[in-house]
Amino acid sequence: MIQITAVRLEGGNGHEHVTHVLWSSQATTAALASRQGLVDWLTSSDANRAMLLGEGAQVVPVEVVRPAGVVPHIRARADDGWTDDLLALPRL
Repeated sequence: MIQITAVRLEGGNGHEHVTHVLWSSQATTAALASRQGLVDWLTSSDANRAMLLGEGAQVVPVEVVRPAGVVPHIRARADDGWTDDLLALPRL
């Protein structure tokens, strides 16, 4: 599992504009991944999981979304639905 800690957006402020993420894991201090690289990694195996720390240090899963007419991208998902926690992370 990786933890996403920061995002880079280009061309807008929505989830589809996230171009890169900074992430870390127990094995990696910090690494940069492109949106497509992360989408590919998350969808290549059910064992590949990403999360972020939301409000109150709540662990929030990050999943791939594929809306019609928009490039596949990532978004945080809490128990009650999609959240904007990913967009609240620091910017790169």
